[in-house]
Amino acid sequence: MKISGNFSTSSIGLFPILLATFLAGCGGGSGLDPILGSDGTASSTTSATPGTGVSTTSNNPDTPNTPNTPNVNAPINAPSLGAASTFGVFGGAAGATNQGVNTIVNGNLGTTAACSLNTGFHDASNTYDETPLNVGGVNGAIYCGPPAPGTVATLAFANQVKADIQNAYNTLAAMPPGSDPGAGQLGGLVLAPAVYTAAGGTFNLTSGNLTLDGQGNSNAVWVFQSASALTVGLSATPRSVTLINGAQAKNVFWKVGSAARIENGSTMVGTIIAPAGVTISTAGAGVQTTLIGRALSLVASVTMVNTTIVAP
Repeated sequence: MKISGNFSTSSIGLFPILLATFLAGCGGGSGLDPILGSDGTASSTTSATPGTGVSTTSNNPDTPNTPNTPNVNAPINAPSLGAASTFGVFGGAAGATNQGVNTIVNGNLGTTAACSLNTGFHDASNTYDETPLNVGGVNGAIYCGPPAPGTVATLAFANQVKADIQNAYNTLAAMPPGSDPGAGQLGGLVLAPAVYTAAGGTFNLTSGNLTLDGQGNSNAVWVFQSASALTVGLSATPRSVTLINGAQAKNVFWKVGSAARIENGSTMVGTIIAPAGVTISTAGAGVQTTLIGRALSLVASVTMVNTTIVAP
């Protein structure tokens, strides 16, 4: 029987087969619409945001993708230290104290307290309560408040340094927390550049030494965040931090919530910022303790015994 034109009943019988073949090529052979899922809702698509390596998910092709996985490889920017960058020691509002005759600070030393609260030091111009048993050389300058040798100008500069240290501390504290690979114990670890956060609030470097691996990047940055204390070494058991593969002391930062302590004979690396002060070595200790970095306190004092500090 003729339908119209050149079409016949046999020709019409082929049409459903051709339609099924077409749909299979478009993804319809699975029983799902290529745009809508089996329930009629838009199907989810996954893509990668260019340049980040972060997978993103969008339920609507017209809506921007949003990250659903943190970018663990994002570079860390070192905080600016401002005027504090030339300081090896800053004793908050309480000054700095030295015991022993072998202390040397390669950098400036300061406090917002009166100069009389610095004891056992001298710079090129002045002596600060030194005795024959307590001699500490400062290769930079000492900044503190009146009375003499403190002046209004030296106190103003010390206040600026303290403000810059506070800004750096705030920057470190605001960084997103990282992992805690040793559950607070850094001894024996080899760590790549990253932010590390003490889950229990305290970092200890006591069971062994710590190695920081720059992986060939001289700009690599490490940030250690502890809500409470930092302890390096034990009595009669010094510990050390070693830098390898391009790691540099100027790019290591320790944000400490309370106080930091570095035990006798230890070799520490990095800028330590601690509101409740930094204690380096123990009174009467004859062995030299080294900090390649900075001991910066916001409030309490910095105390040293036969200590070498080299501001990076």
